[in-house]
Amino acid sequence: MGTGQKRNRLLVPEASKAMYQFKYEMAREVGIENQIQGDYWGYISSRDCGAVGGAMVRHMIQTIEQQIAQQGNPSQTIAATNTTTQLS
Repeated sequence: MGTGQKRNRLLVPEASKAMYQFKYEMAREVGIENQIQGDYWGYISSRDCGAVGGAMVRHMIQTIEQQIAQQGNPSQTIAATNTTTQLS
């Protein structure tokens, strides 16, 4: 992720590299990848940064919804997710 002031911490620190890659995939999807200079996002507008974050959230929600649909039991999926989060 960025190197500036970082108040948000990942719940699963081992996911840092994957989240970094995910962020850039979503930037590519939103169409701003070419505006990012290395790891510096300072020239990206707040609106565009918000669009990247929104795309990340939509994608994560879609993934969980697909897991729930495949398993047919939302409680089981949520419990498994919570157990994984609490182990870290």
